[in-house]
Amino acid sequence: MRLVPLLMASLLLTATVMLWPSTNGGGGLLAWVNVSLMLLMALLLVQYGIRLLRETGEPAPGSRLRAKLVIALVTMLLVPAMVIQMAASQMVDKGMDVWFDVRVDTLLDRALNLAQGFYERVEKDMKRNLLDYISDAALLAAVTGNMDYRTSNVYLTEMSKSEGWQKVEIFDVNERQIGGVQAGELTALQASPLNSTARLAMRLGRVVTELVMHKNGEVAVGYAPLVGPVSVLGLLRVEVRLPAGVIQNARSVEADYRNYRQLERNRQTIRSTFTHVMLFVTLVVVLLAGVVALLFARRLTAPVGELAEALHRITEGDLDVEIAHSPRDELGSLGRSFNTMANRLKQNVEAIEQAQLDLTNALDSSRQRQYVLESLLANLHSGVVLIDSEHRVRLLNQAVRDILQLPKEWVPSADFAELSLGNMHDIGDFYDELRHQEEDYLQREFDMALSEGRTLHVLARGARLSASGTAFSGYLLVIDDISELAEAQKNKAWAEVARRLAHEIKNPLTPIKLSAERLQRRFRKQVDNEQVFDVCTKAIIDQTERLQRLISDFSTLARMPQPKLREVPVNTLLSDMYELFHSYRRISVKIVEDERALCQCDPDQVRQVLINLMDNAVSATNETCAIRVYAVVSDAFAEWHVEDDGDGIDAENATKLFEAYYSTKSDGSGLGLAIAKRIAEDHGGDLKLLSFAGPTHFCLKLPRHVQEKEAT
Repeated sequence: MRLVPLLMASLLLTATVMLWPSTNGGGGLLAWVNVSLMLLMALLLVQYGIRLLRETGEPAPGSRLRAKLVIALVTMLLVPAMVIQMAASQMVDKGMDVWFDVRVDTLLDRALNLAQGFYERVEKDMKRNLLDYISDAALLAAVTGNMDYRTSNVYLTEMSKSEGWQKVEIFDVNERQIGGVQAGELTALQASPLNSTARLAMRLGRVVTELVMHKNGEVAVGYAPLVGPVSVLGLLRVEVRLPAGVIQNARSVEADYRNYRQLERNRQTIRSTFTHVMLFVTLVVVLLAGVVALLFARRLTAPVGELAEALHRITEGDLDVEIAHSPRDELGSLGRSFNTMANRLKQNVEAIEQAQLDLTNALDSSRQRQYVLESLLANLHSGVVLIDSEHRVRLLNQAVRDILQLPKEWVPSADFAELSLGNMHDIGDFYDELRHQEEDYLQREFDMALSEGRTLHVLARGARLSASGTAFSGYLLVIDDISELAEAQKNKAWAEVARRLAHEIKNPLTPIKLSAERLQRRFRKQVDNEQVFDVCTKAIIDQTERLQRLISDFSTLARMPQPKLREVPVNTLLSDMYELFHSYRRISVKIVEDERALCQCDPDQVRQVLINLMDNAVSATNETCAIRVYAVVSDAFAEWHVEDDGDGIDAENATKLFEAYYSTKSDGSGLGLAIAKRIAEDHGGDLKLLSFAGPTHFCLKLPRHVQEKEAT
């Protein structure tokens, strides 16, 4: 529908190009008027079509019906008008073919030849008769003065009667009239002067004729020079009056012939003029019909548009709409019915709104309590799970998802059996124990192994909700993550043990070590078996040093100093590792490309962590395994990576590496990685085992800019 105006415009433009006036074509001003009207109509159609294409929303109510009515009415008028114009054009073409038939051309040519033959015959007879008088002696005597005037006139009278001339005049060489007679009329007192044709006849010495139109009709005039022995002596002028009917018919034939030839030359012009006249009438009628159709369509579709607009307003919720003006016809009846429907609908909506208001007031207190409960559960750090008597999950707050690291898209099913899968398995066991025991309350602490390899220490509490009339019955589970609390208690306990153990053992170790060294230096030569003596004293010294290192680690764990933060180049710590371990050819240290990369940290503590990681890598691999040390710097973090191609770490031991006093080495204290992780956390970062086999990969990740309150 939107492309119809553009298609009609293209047809009009095509017709305009075909009918464009040419320089030699017919039509004239009317052709340009038709072209202008067609271009105007095409422009209006193009403008209307572009406006339709630009409309992105719903068109105005009734506009499509109005456009269809206008197009239908104009088409109903345009098609017969075009048929009539084509038929009229064909009739004109056929008529002009008949008008300009070959037989008509032949008749006109014959009539023209007949008129021309009459003139030629009169001229030939006059010339032949005049040639007999060129050298006439009487005429020469009259011209030379040898004949008196009366005698010459008598001779001229006889000549006129014998030849049938109506007028005869004689002139001398000076163009003076010597004599002259005129049949049936008196001779003029003064002869008309000679014209250029007469002078030409005297000068050339030849007989000349011409046709002259007088007031009494058309006459044939002949001029004959009177030639003497030596030169021309005078001129004889005669006139013959042509028959009036014949002359008039001959002139009419000539005029009709000229008109016919002119019409024949303008044949195409006549056809074009007729075509453009018909086209002009058609265009004017179409324009008038379009205007009338538009006015009629607007009057007809206005009630429809008002009704559609009113329906649209009702769909948007405006129930006060009303169709004000309704004609006294079917559309008016429809408008009045619509007003009645809108009024009833408004009354029904008002009744529904009043009922809804009453219901809202009745449920207001219940909604407030529900809102308070939902807000409390949403902001509660403890996880809450509510299960009904049919083991369906009725409530699960966000804290449960955060504690158990459940995905956001995970939705609990109706049955708690599915809820007990994955990270919820231990919670499901706790629920089964609560459900099958006699008591209404249960509390347990247990460790949960999450899917990411992380262990979570959980405090779970459960209570049975007994049924009371129509009240809810089921089970309420409250889950708390106490991992940090348990870890803090454990660290506090170990710190207290380390403090007391260090106090009790540290003092005797130094005398024991000094005594063993003194015995080794003084009595080594006096014993019977030096080898046994060396082994025993060396064992005392080594174990004493081991105890001193253990006490030092205890003291470090118990009184971990706060990091002293300052800007340290990342490459400086890498260079320190290279200086300390460059003797091991299997160790490669890669320097960061950005030499100005800085990190805010305590360099001594970070260096202690890196040395611990390097020592572990060296001790856990043989000479054929490569060890790689490098750093990765981003805008927010600096990462130090230590990789080795050794045998790796067992999956069971990988989860306990950072626990205090856990070690896989026989002579290890189990405090190195625990202290290293504590240093990383004090810096606001983390120490992670990214891969425990192929290769073994540790990563120390620290923020490049630590807030002052985090460092204190």
